[in-house]
Amino acid sequence: MKNPIKRIFRAMSNEEKQSNPSDIESPEKDINGEDLVTDGPVMSDEQPNPAELQEETAALDNWESKYKDINDRYLRLYSDFDNYKKRVAKERIELSKTAAADIFSALLPVLDDFDRATKAMDLAGATVESLREGLQLVHAKMKGILVARGLEEMDATGQVFDAEIHEAITQIPAPDESLKGKVIDQVEKGYALNGKVIRYAKVVVGS
Repeated sequence: MKNPIKRIFRAMSNEEKQSNPSDIESPEKDINGEDLVTDGPVMSDEQPNPAELQEETAALDNWESKYKDINDRYLRLYSDFDNYKKRVAKERIELSKTAAADIFSALLPVLDDFDRATKAMDLAGATVESLREGLQLVHAKMKGILVARGLEEMDATGQVFDAEIHEAITQIPAPDESLKGKVIDQVEKGYALNGKVIRYAKVVVGS
């Protein structure tokens, strides 16, 4: 025999479901009783303004035109600068090869004088005195050419030793107390070109 209490409660439950069918298939609501928003895109009835759309399209085209113009100018400038660097590098190489052309051209007459002096030495009538005079003339001519182009001869004899312009090859006892630390003898002359030392004078210093 079945439990009568269970049958009563089961019958009451069926009656409540039949009397409130909306509770079974009612839409979901939030705590305020409003329908929850379902997933999916929200459609708007607002249509784009044709005038605004045309204005935005024109503005975009204008910016694209400006971008192309700036990009073209940048490419031209980059190309010009690259060509400029190549040209400067080429000119620098050519200048290094021909930088001494002026001095060589000026020394050619001196070379001609040496050629004439060599021929004169072979002549039967050449004397030591004439050869000495010719050699002195050639030397003076060559020195004048070099001095005119900025060469300076530095005489170090008797000067205080200076490591900036002198190169001491040896030291010897100074014959006089006043010559200590000074150049007693000059083995090889020093030269400067337009104020810059190009060869240090080789000297003997008194100690």
